[in-house]
Amino acid sequence: MNCRELPLTLWVLIFVSTAESCTSRPHITVVEGEPFYLKYCSCSPAHEIETTTKCWYKSSGSQERVELNPRSSSRIALHGCALEFWPVELNDTGSYSFQMENYTQKWKLNVIRRNKHSCFTERQVTSKTVEVKKFLQITCENSYYQTLVNSTSLYKNCKKLLENNKNPMIKKNAELEDQGYYSCVHFLHHNGKLFNITKTFNITIVEDRSNIVPVLLGPKLNHVAVELGKDVRLNCSALLNEDDVVYWMFGEENGSDPNIHEEKEIRIMTSEGKWHASKVLRIENIGENNLNVLYNCTVASTGGTDTKSFILVRKDMADIPGHVFTKGMIIAVLILVAVVCLVTVCVIYRVDLVLFYRHLMRRDETLTDGKTYDAFVSYLKECRPENGEEHTFAVEILPRVLEKHFGYKLCIFERDVVPGGAVVDEIHSLIEKSRRLIIVLSKSYMSNEVRYELESGLHEALVERKIKVILIEFTPVTDFTFLPQSLKLLKSHRVLKWKADKSLSYNSRFWKNLLYLMPAKTVKPGRDKSEVLPVLSES
Repeated sequence: MNCRELPLTLWVLIFVSTAESCTSRPHITVVEGEPFYLKYCSCSPAHEIETTTKCWYKSSGSQERVELNPRSSSRIALHGCALEFWPVELNDTGSYSFQMENYTQKWKLNVIRRNKHSCFTERQVTSKTVEVKKFLQITCENSYYQTLVNSTSLYKNCKKLLENNKNPMIKKNAELEDQGYYSCVHFLHHNGKLFNITKTFNITIVEDRSNIVPVLLGPKLNHVAVELGKDVRLNCSALLNEDDVVYWMFGEENGSDPNIHEEKEIRIMTSEGKWHASKVLRIENIGENNLNVLYNCTVASTGGTDTKSFILVRKDMADIPGHVFTKGMIIAVLILVAVVCLVTVCVIYRVDLVLFYRHLMRRDETLTDGKTYDAFVSYLKECRPENGEEHTFAVEILPRVLEKHFGYKLCIFERDVVPGGAVVDEIHSLIEKSRRLIIVLSKSYMSNEVRYELESGLHEALVERKIKVILIEFTPVTDFTFLPQSLKLLKSHRVLKWKADKSLSYNSRFWKNLLYLMPAKTVKPGRDKSEVLPVLSES
């Protein structure tokens, strides 16, 4: 439906109402049977009188938005930027919107039933609290309908107080009997019909809040643990009025005690205009006569008194204060957790930590032991097709990594043993000159060529303790019966497993573990042009 343009003459007639207040609340509750209006808040006097397209719409529940105009209902009137109901009914509940050019405002209206047993509806009551002897003012006015109001009556608890006045009001100092419900009822005529608008105030009269009942803060009985010969300060705090007093009382059968002193009272005004007072009783050089005696603090006012008591008791030195014990337990648990975490980290990363320590301290274990080689490599000497990868690992990969990359010196049979000599004596001599014995173990490892060097190395390691053994399991071995019985004594952490797919990088766990088992050395290693090792498959 297209928006209807209201005649200019209508806006001129309604110009007197342009200064009325708008309806800014988005959610509104009203009582059925009374006149009611909605007014757009950004409406200027120019908007009121000019021929501008203005539209009002209503939607409720699942119904579509419907444009409102006087033809929609005889109860609806459009005055400028205002929508009037004469009167509002229960079926007017819903969502309303006003549209003018690019400007829109929306409201949600809830119409409730009128209380037929009272002159007002309790859900539409404005509450107000007034202190005794404070100024009380109740004014009956309605600016929007003021020009249409014939008379106004003021009721208290539905009994008429004032009537036939345009704006009846009450102005006085409040008294307790002024409490009640005050209803302003405006009577007005529209199109030959009489309507009334009701506004109700719930006035509550309270006692004078300037004075309070003084009260002492804290428990009424306090046991204070003290040590003989020490001093103690007993603090008494109270909320009170300006003229109230706070004082201490204690037994003085044998005259005043020179060790007991009342300090000067301290008062502070709170943000609410009340007073907070504090008065300290200081007891010096506590003796037996001060124990188990009542020290009473009292606040006194015209309305009565309030008292709290302190009793000094001997402190049990054997007891540990609860808060100290709790803090100690928390600290102990935290330290234990920290130690466990530290040990766990050290166990998991012990290899990395040792290598970092060696690098940081530039530690070298090879300077004074008189040995020539860092490790003697024991491997399968027969280079058959099925043993090719094992042979390549022993004579090519190990030297490339340990010698060229990390700076170690290895003794390899094919490279360092001179042909034609006494092989047995030569092998024994080379093992004695080495700091480690590296055994590259596979299924085909045990043969006549390596048996002697293995047994010789194990004799050096287990009997004479001149060399340490490193076992590299090149291929998985399930049956160890072919190995010497003494090899079973080798510690598990000295057994490394080669995994071709995971051990190629120089920073892999395999090479870190191998460096960890090798002697610490400060020789700066050379660098290969290529950081990539030959790819070996696991057979």
